[in-house]
Amino acid sequence: MKLLVWAGLLVYFCIQSSATAVSQSPTDVVCIAIAHAISSASEVFYPGDPLYNKGIYHVAISSTQHSKCVVEAGTPADVGKILVILGRTRTPFAVKGGGHITNIGFSSTLGVHISLYRFSEVKYNPVSQTVNVGSGLIWDDVYAALEPLGVNVVGARATGIGVAGFTLGGGYSYKTNQYGLAVDNVLAFQLVKPNGQVVQVSQASDPELFFGLKGGQNNFGVVTEFTLKTFPQTQVWGGVIEYPGTAVDAITAATVAFQNNVTDPKATIITAYTYIPTLETDLKLIIGLAIFYDAPVPPAGLFDAFLAVPATLKDVSTRNYLSLVQAAPTNFTQPTRVAYNLLPNLSFTSGVGALVLNETLAVGQLLTNKTLAVLSYAFEIFLPNIYSHNSYKTAFPPERAVPFQPFNILMEWTSSEFDTDYHETAVATQARLIKGQIALGQTGVANVPYYPNYAIAGTPLEKIYGANLPALMALKKRVDPSNVMGLAGGWKF
Repeated sequence: MKLLVWAGLLVYFCIQSSATAVSQSPTDVVCIAIAHAISSASEVFYPGDPLYNKGIYHVAISSTQHSKCVVEAGTPADVGKILVILGRTRTPFAVKGGGHITNIGFSSTLGVHISLYRFSEVKYNPVSQTVNVGSGLIWDDVYAALEPLGVNVVGARATGIGVAGFTLGGGYSYKTNQYGLAVDNVLAFQLVKPNGQVVQVSQASDPELFFGLKGGQNNFGVVTEFTLKTFPQTQVWGGVIEYPGTAVDAITAATVAFQNNVTDPKATIITAYTYIPTLETDLKLIIGLAIFYDAPVPPAGLFDAFLAVPATLKDVSTRNYLSLVQAAPTNFTQPTRVAYNLLPNLSFTSGVGALVLNETLAVGQLLTNKTLAVLSYAFEIFLPNIYSHNSYKTAFPPERAVPFQPFNILMEWTSSEFDTDYHETAVATQARLIKGQIALGQTGVANVPYYPNYAIAGTPLEKIYGANLPALMALKKRVDPSNVMGLAGGWKF
């Protein structure tokens, strides 16, 4: 043990003295070097320690990897020391906030795992009407801290979602109709650059880097804090409703009418077709609805078409914002394997509804014998002007003139034997639905950017970042010339 400690110290001192002194190093020795470099505000954990397990935990077991060690960094300066050591030893690593990404290796690693858990402060400034939010928090924590103050932010719509990945990928919210995406409401980032330097990035300090961080994920360093706009928050109305599969025509028609006729920015819905093979019905189908109005009571008649349909479950009421968010859980039952993908979509029509319904039933039947637990296709209905709430250019979305909708495809199964099958099916179902939408006349879906927080691993970067990609690649070379962040997973420029 003493020999390992001295070896770690030797690696550390060599790193400190020369950028080229260590080109390759066993990862366990790098963990020791990190442990000796960081302050008492941070800590390193190893397999067998419960805090190691907490560090590598992801909501989907298929996204979890067993790293050599977990580093819970407690200060931006310590994050800087860690990045310098990892960069100079060329050690693979991961950075994890909430752990909701479903692509393996995006926030997990076999190398060194950096947990942002200790960046957990919520600091409200009533004068500027802003809040500083630590990148290790989940949105539930933020909502709970802000509720007594009567303010809120543009954050996630479901429980357990991490602040960091959600925001750095774009971030659609129940408040997006009114205020845009999460990235549209970030005023500054506290960033630890790959060279270890800690900086505040804003439009005034570095407009190019500010642009890149707004949707560019972890390409430019590690964000430890976000400065966000806040908005007044009353109680809200809404929740979740589940309908039997036989109600699909009625809910599809209500969803089409809602999209075509409702212009109130305080109102939004998500309609999901969900196939569950264990259901004791012929269709094996339920229709899920998340319903939201940003006031204690919605205008009369606004949601009547949905409320009139007999439901099997209804949890809709006037409540605080956190209660509404926690009505829609996304922490899957372990051990569960999960894949996300997306469908580029311009609008929800009856034809698109029929197309997706047929796909839901066909794919559900195809996967039933491959340990399928849940298959879901979810339409997220927003107003067409949601991309107008920003005066600055952002990495994502690269296109703000096209009023596209986010659309999530979710597959949940239990056996690792079928991981490849589910990945291939997620890609294939997306391709079929794109082709089907084009056949229905939505030719513009070919130009819709892919939401990075839903896109499946292997998606071409051009599909996500479009015409922004050359600028983002150039920015990456400026900020990270040694490609330290390339040692971590994710969408890499």
